[in-house]
Order: sequence, then structure tokens, then C-alpha cells
Amino acid sequence: MTTNEPRHKEKTSLRLRLKVPVVSWRDLAETLLPIVLLSAMAIVAALHFVRPAPPRTITIASGPDGSTFHSAALKYRQILARSGITLNLAPSEGSLDNLKRLRDPSSGVDIALVQGGAAGTSDRGDIVSLGSVFYEPVTIFYRRAKPLDRLSQLHGERIAIGPDGSGTRALALALLQANEIEPQQATQLLDLEGEAARRALLNKDVEAIVLSGDSAAPATVREMLHAPGIRLFDFKQADAYVRRFRYLNRLDIPAGTFDLGENLPSTPITLVAPTVELLAHSSLHPALSDVLIEAATEVHGQPSLLQSANQFPTPLVHDFPVSTDAARFYKSGKGFAYRYLPFWLASLLDRALVVLLPIVVVVIPGLRFLPQLYGWRINSRIHQRYGELMALEREALDDPSPERRKALVERLAEIEKSTIARKMPGSHAEQVYILRQHINFVRERLEHADGARAAAAPE
Repeated sequence: MTTNEPRHKEKTSLRLRLKVPVVSWRDLAETLLPIVLLSAMAIVAALHFVRPAPPRTITIASGPDGSTFHSAALKYRQILARSGITLNLAPSEGSLDNLKRLRDPSSGVDIALVQGGAAGTSDRGDIVSLGSVFYEPVTIFYRRAKPLDRLSQLHGERIAIGPDGSGTRALALALLQANEIEPQQATQLLDLEGEAARRALLNKDVEAIVLSGDSAAPATVREMLHAPGIRLFDFKQADAYVRRFRYLNRLDIPAGTFDLGENLPSTPITLVAPTVELLAHSSLHPALSDVLIEAATEVHGQPSLLQSANQFPTPLVHDFPVSTDAARFYKSGKGFAYRYLPFWLASLLDRALVVLLPIVVVVIPGLRFLPQLYGWRINSRIHQRYGELMALEREALDDPSPERRKALVERLAEIEKSTIARKMPGSHAEQVYILRQHINFVRERLEHADGARAAAAPE
């Protein structure tokens, strides 16, 4: 019983070894390596285009407290909070200050509301527009017995155009200079604005005032139209102004717009108006760009005395180019994920898809063809042995010497030994055994030739 036990274990071990499929792990690894390398390169290339997660906090230059800019920024903050984004407000002195802060990398300002025309001819840098969000009409009130046809008729008058650094002053200077009105002794350009400018006109301290922005709100215009002797300038040359200043737009105001009961204005008039643009750095995350434009649509899309419903925001090109992300939003709207998922989940999915794309395109098809590639590699090794066998047989046709024939037999044994020693999967066993049969066939021919040579030799 004891004697048979080792023999029984040996037979069991042999059966176990025979049941285990023989796999060439080296061949498998060498076949898989190109797929792994190609997949890694594809993933690294995809990661190059993956943006980081959108920041949770951004800052807007919002203008003076209580201004239209500040009011809009407060509404933006409430809307962005729904998506988990905190919008910090940085109060400023107005459009020019907003633009200055946006251009200053150390200010921490990410976005800003800026009146068209404020940039002048200065360098645009990396600033782009997310679109125009509302009109800021230029309203010029003057005291005259008869209506004026041209701004040049204000030459030699006292005109309030706002303080240095204000957007109103910059716009007023551009319009007056286009009419050859320069600051000089004949024409006095005063730095009054808002309520101070209105009082000066009513008290006859000035002959004309230029208002825009908050100081030119519809309620203010209505009040000034009721004042005796005060007229609102009608831009009859509006088309020419719009062509000369690309940041201006023509506004046709119907009779009775500001007061239906008193029919003010009594006849249709034309105003010119820059638009306020929502500006940002070109590096603004696309997801934030979408959320900001969506917020602007909710805040500024309602109809008013100066605009129709859904007129704003709009991708008008004025001082700054419209960003590619904004242009894409205006054309096709939000991405699929952001349309149906919470903001942060959509952002995560959006970035994950960029990484998963090379896996779907490269890794999965590569793994699908891995068995074929592995089989091709094994077949190529068997075919290599056939090539060696055929070369050996061709050499034997030249009737080699006994020494050379012996070397050929030894080489044949080496081919057979390497064929047996090399691990092959069970799926290729039939090819291996057929190869060995052919090896034996060549061996027999070599041995038969040796026997024939020996029989033919003279005794």
C-alpha cells in the first residue's frame, strides 16, 4: 500500500498537469503590450483636453451700489447659487473701472459688465464677450425753442457730459468730437452727471446734458420730457452714427412710449445706444460660460420699453470677440448632460467621457482582437519552423558530404527540440504535431539517403 502511494500521486500529478492548458504567457504579454501602449497614449492625449472641474467661486465687477449693474449682478448671484456656484460682487465706479479690473490679473475679477465703447482703441488682451445683455441709450436733453437736427448745433454751448473716467463722458466725447465739438473756450464741457446735471439744465446753468446708464432710466426720461422748455435730442443721423461707431445701435422710440396719457414723446424719435456686454477672460470654464449666459437670459430676457422679449442676451460683436463657448451656446444651447443633470454631476460626467472615449475607441476593440493577434503570433512561430525545415531540406538536395549530412540531422533535432520545448496553447496542438510529422518525414529522407549512399559504396 505504501509502495503504490507515491506511484498513485505521480499519476494524479501527471493527470493534473495534462488538464491544465498550456499558455505562452510571454507571447500573451508581448501581444498585449502594443495594445496597452496605444491605449495609454490615447488616454494621455485625451487627458490633455480635459479641463479641470469648474471653480465653485467666481467674482464679478458689479459697478456702484444701487446701480443697474449692481442690481443685475445680485440677480446673477441668486441664479448661480442654484447650481452651487458662489458669485462674489466687487463694487466699482462703473464700466471703465470694471474693464480695468478685469484686465488686472491681481484684481481677482473673473467677469464684468462693461458698456460698449469703453474699451476705446486699447489692446483687448485675453478678454472675450459672453454676449450683449441690455441697451444703455444715450439721451441728450437740451433747452431750445426749436428742435435741433444735428449735434454740431450745440457748438459754443455749456454741456454737462459727466466726470472724468465715467462711461458717459467717454461716449459723449466720442459723439461730440465726431461733430467737431472740442473742449475749448467757446464750448464748455462740464463734469456734471445724474441729478446734478438735471438740476443744472432745469436751472439754466447749462444748455444741454448727456445722460446714459442709470441716469437715463425711463422714469428720468419721462420726468425730463414733462419739464417746460426741455427737449430730447432726436438722432436723425442714427444710421450714420451706427456705421461710424460699431458699438452703437439704432433705437426707434414710438410716440407715447414714456407717457401714453401725455403722448410723450409726441412724435416718433430715434436714439442711439451701446449695449452692455458681459465680459470674461478667455480661460473661463465652458460650464461657467453656459451658466452665466443662462442667468443673463433669465435676468435680461424680459420685454421693456427699450427692448422686445428674448432680445437679450445676444452675441453681438462690438469691442470684444464673442467667445467660442458662448457662440456654441447661442447656436445649440447647453450640452446634453447639463440639460438634464445637476451642474456638478454633469461637469463630472463631461470630463469622464473624455477619458472614457479612448477606452471605447482603442482598448475595447484592441481586447476584442487580442485572441486573433495571439493566434497570429503563435502561427507565425510555427511557420518560422516550417521555413527552417524547408531550408534544411533544400540544402539536403545538393548531395552533401556525410559530415554535412550529420550536421543537418543534428540541426533537425534542434528544430524538433525547440518545437517541443516551446509552450504552445492547446488550440495549436494539431499544428504542432503535424509539424513534428513533417520533421520526421525529412529525417527519414536524410537517413534513407545515407543508407543508399552506403549501399552504393564499393566494397
